[in-house]
Amino acid sequence: MKWVYGIAVLLAALQLIVGEVGSVSPNRAAGVALVEAVEILASESGVPNAVTGLILRNRLYDTVFEVVVFSTAILGAQYLLADEQPTANVAQFTDIPSIVLARVGATISALIAVELAIRGHLTPGGGFAAGVAGGTAIGLVAITASSTWMEAIYKRWRAAMWEKLSVVTFIGVAVVALAGWELPRGELGALFSGGWIPILNILVAIKVALGSWAAVLIFIRYRGLL
Repeated sequence: MKWVYGIAVLLAALQLIVGEVGSVSPNRAAGVALVEAVEILASESGVPNAVTGLILRNRLYDTVFEVVVFSTAILGAQYLLADEQPTANVAQFTDIPSIVLARVGATISALIAVELAIRGHLTPGGGFAAGVAGGTAIGLVAITASSTWMEAIYKRWRAAMWEKLSVVTFIGVAVVALAGWELPRGELGALFSGGWIPILNILVAIKVALGSWAAVLIFIRYRGLL
């Protein structure tokens, strides 16, 4: 039976090769059409990053529900673990080299988060990527610092309030944008361009970063690790 399988694999490989050779022109045409679609999307949204323009303009309705789902997930984790007893042992780094490396990595991730949030409509990035980078920075600090200290800072700066405020503000701005009220798009490629898109990017970044902080604190408190 091995020779049967060998012939089948050979025929499949030949079919792929023949199909690739015979479809050069269609693939090239599809590539040209894709480039044209990206150019149209960039010109309509007013930002060079077509992905950001698609998410925060053409698919803004879907993005609103994605933000709501993320918020619901954080609330669900808080609700499901609220009845459990906090753990007494927390797994953390204790050696100096690991702590230094984690803190340096946290600083770099935080700077990247700011860059992605502010310039995410011009370069690859955006609000969700910025929020993930911010959450990574918080997680790196969490595995090298006292959980009590992290919770104290979280409460002192009222991070929970800012997280909820960012969600409400995002939904409000999205409703205004979906209603057809647009800000001036500005010059394509400029920092202040794209209408509501840069503002929505920053709001999403704040929401995801602070939501990640809340999730990190929850799992450290009730599970002892991230």
